Amino acid sequence: MANGNGYNGTYQLEFEKPLLELEAQLVEMEKQGDDAHVDLDSELKTVRASHTAMLKKTYAKLSPWQVVQVSRHPGRPQASDYIRMIVKDFAELHGDRRYGDDPAIITGFGRIGPHKCLVVAHNKGKDTKEKIACHFGCAHPEGYRKAMMKMKLAEKFGLPIVTLIDTPGAYPGIGAEERGQAEAIAYNLREMSTLRTPIVCCVIGEGGSGGALGIAVGDRVAMLQYAWYSVISPEGCAAILWKTGEEAAAAAEQLHLTARENLKLGVIDHMINEPLGGAHRDPQKTAENLEEWIAMSIRELKRYKTDNLVKRRYERFRKLGQVNAS
Repeated sequence: MANGNGYNGTYQLEFEKPLLELEAQLVEMEKQGDDAHVDLDSELKTVRASHTAMLKKTYAKLSPWQVVQVSRHPGRPQASDYIRMIVKDFAELHGDRRYGDDPAIITGFGRIGPHKCLVVAHNKGKDTKEKIACHFGCAHPEGYRKAMMKMKLAEKFGLPIVTLIDTPGAYPGIGAEERGQAEAIAYNLREMSTLRTPIVCCVIGEGGSGGALGIAVGDRVAMLQYAWYSVISPEGCAAILWKTGEEAAAAAEQLHLTARENLKLGVIDHMINEPLGGAHRDPQKTAENLEEWIAMSIRELKRYKTDNLVKRRYERFRKLGQVNAS
């Protein structure tokens, strides 16, 4: 079943197999009804009701590892899809004026709802060729420097900044380290905390470690319902603690990486609901929910005086991880 996002529905998550069998049955029944001109409305209604009930039950009890799997679904909308669906008059900007243009980071001006803004986003790529070119969404230092250069341009013109986060982490190669990967991310953390313009951030898929944080310091931070956000990927955590990636599911349980857990811990401010069965089943509705939250957040943040905005942003991040000794 196509989702309107170019995805043909052939990929299967293990826990979704019963659902996909019902979906295949629905497609076949609809085809039979069209070909034979017979009335299958009653049977179709029954099967659709069964499918909806199973979908609700399945997605109501996803484990953290299953959430990670959903966040990586190949049919899940990426930043480039959201830009196409909700950013009007988008004009992409390239390069960091130091080394080159990192395709793993997209930057550009456009309009979301009634607001002119700068969009900064991770870019994972669609097909194999594009994924390799984009380093599977793992940005190099020139990507983070490009992002900061454009953010300062937005600050100059008094335009809000919107960031869409979707990365397993920053690129770990030798070249990236030689060009100052850690410094580039640290610089962004410091500079984003003091930018004198509203910043709205959303984790739309994967939010891995410093690679995510490099564009995630904002006045409002949200996650889509089936995204994850953590200091390390489950596989990376498992490799450190158990010396094997096969314990990724156990690691996911311990990392508290789901949107609900991050909201509970105060790491994010809001969880944006996805359509029943995840964003890969209805990208357009997910985009509408995302656009609504972004537009509302920018509208609220524009009410603050600039000095108060920066002060509140600083205080927001300073209180993360506080422990009550009593």
